[in-house]
Amino acid sequence: MKKIFLLIISFLFLLSVTFLRAEINSEYLENIEALSAVALDGLTGQILFAKNPNVKIPPASTVKLLTAMVVLDRLPLTQEVRISKNAEDTPSTPPKLYEGEIYTVDDLLHLMLIKSSNQAAVALAEAVAGSEENFAKLMNMKARTLGLKDSHFVTASGLPAPNQYTTAYELALLLYEALKYPHIKEIISLPVKVITSKKGRTLVVKNTNKLLFEDDLKEEILGGKTGYTRLSKHCLVNVAKVNHRLIITSVLGAPYRDALWEDTKKLIKFSELVLKNQISPVVINTTVNLSVPANLSPKDYYKSKSSSKKRVAKYYAKKPSKNVFAKKSTTKKFYVKKDTKKKVVKKGKKIYTASSSNKSKS
Repeated sequence: MKKIFLLIISFLFLLSVTFLRAEINSEYLENIEALSAVALDGLTGQILFAKNPNVKIPPASTVKLLTAMVVLDRLPLTQEVRISKNAEDTPSTPPKLYEGEIYTVDDLLHLMLIKSSNQAAVALAEAVAGSEENFAKLMNMKARTLGLKDSHFVTASGLPAPNQYTTAYELALLLYEALKYPHIKEIISLPVKVITSKKGRTLVVKNTNKLLFEDDLKEEILGGKTGYTRLSKHCLVNVAKVNHRLIITSVLGAPYRDALWEDTKKLIKFSELVLKNQISPVVINTTVNLSVPANLSPKDYYKSKSSSKKRVAKYYAKKPSKNVFAKKSTTKKFYVKKDTKKKVVKKGKKIYTASSSNKSKS
């Protein structure tokens, strides 16, 4: 009777643990708002949590981690780089960089990874390969050596371009590899950085990764890279240290900014429970509501205001005939409308028709 009683108690205990694990798993599965998310063990590479890990999504500014690796493979940190007209004209977050200004490679890496400067990314790409197009070839070569098979890159900055995509899983792998570069690891951990151009212009930049500034996470968060475009939505790849273990999280397609931070914190907490063997790893796939134009071709347009001299860049694209991505859409489609107005210009006896387009930045 004693043995039977112990067996019943053991069975009930295992059953309760199973239900508890299922309840915890269900809670996290329902509350991850991003389209795609992954958490990896930074030591072994084991998947601890994954939601739609292989859905192809434009990477936005998270691609700058790969840009930094390619730059560090080829240029010394002390090399000076002159900002070109093309780099100046690239839509970007402030502070604005101007044609003719000179910064070191190290300065531009900090601007690119901390403040997510697209201008800095283009300037570095031109310094390495002469053009962003040539630099993209080096990016894809590097991606292949890192084992990224479901990613393709076209811009050094992450601004929208045709046939540019990655997955949450491969983005996590990208950060895993980027952490092998001590300088990248150092830069992404900095909350604030002061940068000075060769002529003495001082720039103070604050990290776009909000988690670095949260009091309850300061000891855990080691850094990461944010991203956003209208197609990618909000993105973040991040690394945290919990109980002497590294946890790499990747979030793509969060519907709004706060969801980005909340999803990442949930992934970290879930991963911590997995590493403690309190719950099991989870991998799920859901119906993906995503349709990205295969022929997306951004055309950067600057609308200057004489009073503030601010420039706004916009991109547009026509509805495609096919989808470059493997996953099928079932409902919502993220198409960017092209708004074109025509006006007639008279010159002598001839009449010309001109078009003006409204475009938006990433």
